[in-house]
Amino acid sequence: MGKRELAEVLGLVWSVDFWRMAVLWTFSILASYLQLFAQTIFKNKSKAYPRCHPPCNGIIIRPLCIITGATSGLGEAAASALARQGFYVILAGRSSQLLAKTMEGITNQNKDAHLKAFEVDVSSFQSILRFKDSIEKWLLDSDLHFSIQLLINNAGILATSHRLTAEGYDMMMATNYVGAFCLTKVMLPLLRNSPIGSRIVNVTSFTHRSLFDVHVDKATVAGKCFLKTQHYPFAQTYEYAKLCLLLFSYQLHRQLHLNDKSCQVSVVAADPGIVKTNIMRELPSCVSLGAFNVLKILGLLQSPINGVSSILDAALAPPEISGIYFFGGKGRTINSSAFSYNIKVAEKLWTTSWDLFQELEHASRGTSTS
Repeated sequence: MGKRELAEVLGLVWSVDFWRMAVLWTFSILASYLQLFAQTIFKNKSKAYPRCHPPCNGIIIRPLCIITGATSGLGEAAASALARQGFYVILAGRSSQLLAKTMEGITNQNKDAHLKAFEVDVSSFQSILRFKDSIEKWLLDSDLHFSIQLLINNAGILATSHRLTAEGYDMMMATNYVGAFCLTKVMLPLLRNSPIGSRIVNVTSFTHRSLFDVHVDKATVAGKCFLKTQHYPFAQTYEYAKLCLLLFSYQLHRQLHLNDKSCQVSVVAADPGIVKTNIMRELPSCVSLGAFNVLKILGLLQSPINGVSSILDAALAPPEISGIYFFGGKGRTINSSAFSYNIKVAEKLWTTSWDLFQELEHASRGTSTS
């Protein structure tokens, strides 16, 4: 280990972020498993749902699924599994090369897989709009119904430094939350247009349990407030983005179903737990490897093939299921943190996110006309 890497490791170990991850995240995952254990003991409190075959009818022969962050880890595992379930899977990712490699890997294992790849960066609103236009054009040119049956917002990063997107947003907030909100908003008409039940699955994290109070304003949701700080609080930012995604999931569920009992679009959250992916690639390698080894000894570390189970449970749950939190596989659900059910905070987040969406949309129109 060189002097530079050693200094980087020591700087991380002495940071608040390291101890948030080491202590608060450990307690958060244990709290989730404790709920599962309690439900196992008290059978009457157990909440688990069976997986259903993808719905089909005379119009929809092969349901269509979009998965963001599909080029590795959980996204790739979900794409492979849902292709085997009969979905026509659209892989969405930032790298055309990785998308091609992922498609090749899936088709090598499943010759009958129906796949389509689109390049998209969910941290960029312009990229999301181009993706929407590409999807709509592709659907019009194909023999598929002009609709989507499943949207899985899986893309996520753990960035250790504050980086700005083209729109001036914090990269982690834009990727992990704002992008998912914007993509869902622009794809909602296609989800509503489905003649059979459709679903939105938001992939969140147990780390949201580390937060008990948050600021909800444009500067915080966009991550612009971090420009004023000397140290980028990456662990807390990750927690905040995942909490926002969860609050958004519940609020969208309420908006869709409270005023329209006939709405066939369901919204669920999925927490895969701790999965060995490349999400920790920005941390020093010795720190990430050490963390994975400790988690493996504790029996908390899963491979993507096993960790994807909660995402598949959420995607394939009965069509009437909405507004719940899948965790632990085997169709099991638990309650997320008490704060994540705060309706006032969720409504404020929705209003703030919608204002940001409209600002991005307005700026996009100005760019396209100039």
